Amino acid sequence: MLQSLHVKNLALIEETEVEFGRGLNILTGETGAGKSLLLGSINLALGAKFDKEMLRKDAESALVELQFSIEDERVRRKLEQMELDTDCESIIISRKMQVGKSVCKINGEMVTAKQVKELAEELLDIHGQHEHQSLLKKAKHLEILDEFGGIECAEMKASVAGCYAEWKDLQEQLQASRMDDATKSREQALAEFECQEIVEANLVAGEEEVLEERYRKMANSKKICESLSESYHYTGNDSEQGAGASVSRALRALRGVASYDCELADMEAQLSEIENLLNDFQRDMAAYMEESQFDREDFEMVEDRLNLIRRLQDKYGSTIEEIQNYYEDRQAFLDRMSDYDAYMEDLGCRLKEAEAKLLIQCAELSALRQRNAAKLETLLIGALEQLNFLTVQFKIDIQANQAPAKNGYDDVEFLISTNPGEGLKPLHRVASGGELSRIMLGIKTVLAGKDAIDTLVFDEIDAGISGKTAWKVAEQLDVVGKNHQVICITHLPQIASMADCHFAIEKKQTADHTSTNIRLLQTQESLGEVARLLGSDALTEEAISNAKSMRNQALDHKKSKSC
Repeated sequence: MLQSLHVKNLALIEETEVEFGRGLNILTGETGAGKSLLLGSINLALGAKFDKEMLRKDAESALVELQFSIEDERVRRKLEQMELDTDCESIIISRKMQVGKSVCKINGEMVTAKQVKELAEELLDIHGQHEHQSLLKKAKHLEILDEFGGIECAEMKASVAGCYAEWKDLQEQLQASRMDDATKSREQALAEFECQEIVEANLVAGEEEVLEERYRKMANSKKICESLSESYHYTGNDSEQGAGASVSRALRALRGVASYDCELADMEAQLSEIENLLNDFQRDMAAYMEESQFDREDFEMVEDRLNLIRRLQDKYGSTIEEIQNYYEDRQAFLDRMSDYDAYMEDLGCRLKEAEAKLLIQCAELSALRQRNAAKLETLLIGALEQLNFLTVQFKIDIQANQAPAKNGYDDVEFLISTNPGEGLKPLHRVASGGELSRIMLGIKTVLAGKDAIDTLVFDEIDAGISGKTAWKVAEQLDVVGKNHQVICITHLPQIASMADCHFAIEKKQTADHTSTNIRLLQTQESLGEVARLLGSDALTEEAISNAKSMRNQALDHKKSKSC
């Protein structure tokens, strides 16, 4: 459940925080007060695009935070899959936005926008103002049917997608392998030359790094030799200025008095250790200089070997491992070309087998969709009747396409008739904006009964409706609110009167300051807001009485549904 929303420095919102309740949460406000801004802030927290115009004037950054209670082990499992902390009672998703960058966090841990989206899909479902228009596209119909199909459908679709990928890969292999005799000869000769060149190079994994180190040492041998000689001179015993000679003299001087004080004896021991370390250092440096004599022949051999490796890298891969992989690919090509006709015949057989397997999987998926469509039709008709479609007919038409795809071969379309005597027709030819809105609510209602997502958000689901139909929509939202948290932005008094928690979104203006705020309304304040939505300019006794009457009707519905 969405417990709270905190917004700071976003458009007209200076800073506001709202705590949502269970059941039906209703948000109302004057036109232009910022109702959609509130939903927009939720979308921003979940990764929607942020434009600099959204940032409040003179603010350096904006912040949106969502806090959810964890009420389902499914959410904990998702957190575990994402390698996030599961030892918590709530989830806080936050996003700090600045011009040019934003930072997303889940419970204080930085995450990607993709991770936020993955988690959000388990927490809430958002229905925007114009989402019902997507019902005019047939692709949405298939998406809704498959969502209704749940895990079983998702698993079968994944199986179809795997078969489709295998089939397409074999198709591409077969197409790429088709060649005439002249082309085959050229490709074969080129592959033989490339393989021979790589074999003759006798590359060894890791040798490039070793050669580069040797080359770097030899190329700088003169500088190394000069620096070592200078260091040897200053640390040795060959001159009065050498550290070795100086330490030896100091040690002799200290030994002359060490017997007089035990502390001096400790100092003598330390200096003696320094002398030994310095002598060891001198021996190691001398041995290094003796072994590091520059060998021109060896240097040229290393240089030639590195040039060979780099030439092969330019042609076959950026690393020795990639060159070896290229060799294996080309050798496999030569193996195929050695018996080209048999290879092509085998590829053709594998393609036929893959196609047959794909068609079987598509048929099984189609059969599952047909079964689910029959169930969804019945449930949707019931939901639509509750939304004042009194004589509705609804049909999910499933037709097989000629060619399979990754989602199967079904073409799905919703057909509807809303008036007696009229035949079934595609949605885009029949439904008005208000009807589409109600149909989408009916779909959301049915899907909500099947999924485990706790929070549903509706932004003006009531567009284009009024009167008795508005009551039906309000009643349906209340029904959904019995088992889900519903957050709904509305302009209809019927829906507002049905609220379990009623919030007002208000815009306050002064001569040089404008801000939007949201607050929970108490009972009397809620009645006043319902009266305003009924069209009353002033809160007269008659307006409040009408609002009370509407509220009582809503309460009667709630009581009847709880019995």
